[in-house]
Amino acid sequence: MLVLPAIDLLDNEAVRLLQGDYSKKTVYSSEPEKMIQVFEEQGATLIHIVDLNAAKTGKSENEKAIRKIKANCSVELELGGGIRSLENMKFYDGLGVSRFILGTVAVEDPSVVELGLKTYGPNRIVIGVDAKDGLVRTKGWETNSGIKYTDFLKKMYVMGIRHVIFTDISKDGMMAGPNTAVYLELLSQFPDLQLVASGGVSSIDDLVNLYEVSQGKLFGAITGKAIYEGKLDLKESIRILSKKRNEN
Repeated sequence: MLVLPAIDLLDNEAVRLLQGDYSKKTVYSSEPEKMIQVFEEQGATLIHIVDLNAAKTGKSENEKAIRKIKANCSVELELGGGIRSLENMKFYDGLGVSRFILGTVAVEDPSVVELGLKTYGPNRIVIGVDAKDGLVRTKGWETNSGIKYTDFLKKMYVMGIRHVIFTDISKDGMMAGPNTAVYLELLSQFPDLQLVASGGVSSIDDLVNLYEVSQGKLFGAITGKAIYEGKLDLKESIRILSKKRNEN
């Protein structure tokens, strides 16, 4: 199980929003590339990036930051937020992004998912499922699709999707621990899904619990705020999970 440090970009700065509210942001750095360098030094191999400008408007304002990040690190980058066309994927591919996270467009226009799979293959296309009260949210969490996340995932799975990031919005940024039950539910329904947990991961104990409860079947877990606020030691968490993998 990988630990994926998260960086949310807004106007080329690294920020965090409280439960997706753009009016409640905390700026952590005006030089996100330096944060990525630290993550790499601490052992991260895959960084999770969200383009918050594009998530809301469909247009990226963070090309400068992404270029700087890629120029200053050798780890793989996955990026989501506002990727709603093959052209968007090609744009980020040109910036050196390894994995494209499709959220809103997967709900509204699944043909774009098919195009992505055909062009880049199943290991580079990731579906981002953001859910609250059992229903999928879109457009930066601001729109309720009315679709049950289980129904949506079945459709994506049949299409050939195998990489999924599932975010429980009610847990995100609240530092109260992840929703382990939902990940067990999804892993039981889709045994070969490469599932990443997101939302509420706020300590090494949370990571260890996710690993043990899922019997190591989770692909990874995303954490951001806990790292920034010194409540989760990234280097130590990677070391502990690596040790657990070796024990098994």
